Amino acid sequence: MKAYYYAGEGDQRLAHQGDLVPFDKLASLGVLVWQLQDVAGGAEGRLAKVNEIAAERGYKNRDEITVSPTAMGDVYEDKVKMFFNEHLHEDEEIRYILDGEGFFDVRTKDDRWIRLAMEKGDLAVLPAGIYHRFTTAQTNYIKAMRLFKDEPKWTPLNRAPELDSNTARQEYLRSVS
Repeated sequence: MKAYYYAGEGDQRLAHQGDLVPFDKLASLGVLVWQLQDVAGGAEGRLAKVNEIAAERGYKNRDEITVSPTAMGDVYEDKVKMFFNEHLHEDEEIRYILDGEGFFDVRTKDDRWIRLAMEKGDLAVLPAGIYHRFTTAQTNYIKAMRLFKDEPKWTPLNRAPELDSNTARQEYLRSVS
């Protein structure tokens, strides 16, 4: 996993790499990251670590999603465009990358984008209320485990002025000030 300021326009699936961002900067935004590629025990060891993190954070449910033209068919391009719309969630967004690669972009306090380039073995927790977006990389393939505290739900709230008063957004802003 790498984190850097998003630099560029054009195809969202390109890296658009700017200056590197240290992981402690992500932590100051409430974004937690783990790189599990080197965990002892291979895939079983990585899954054990994911289970440990899930237990610590109270995640009770999980599922898997594959984002690719093969898995999604004709709706792939529309879904990737939808995921790339800037939005927030009222719950944490937790992703453990099982295969492939993609990008999560998160907003800083001064409204810049930080891009998390994620690949197999990376895990990220985005706090409720943070503006973000997602896209696959040029490979057009990512498989991820999604973890949830309660029943699986994924409700994006696209950025709009009325979200300034959203409870999750207000709590997020208080937590990072």
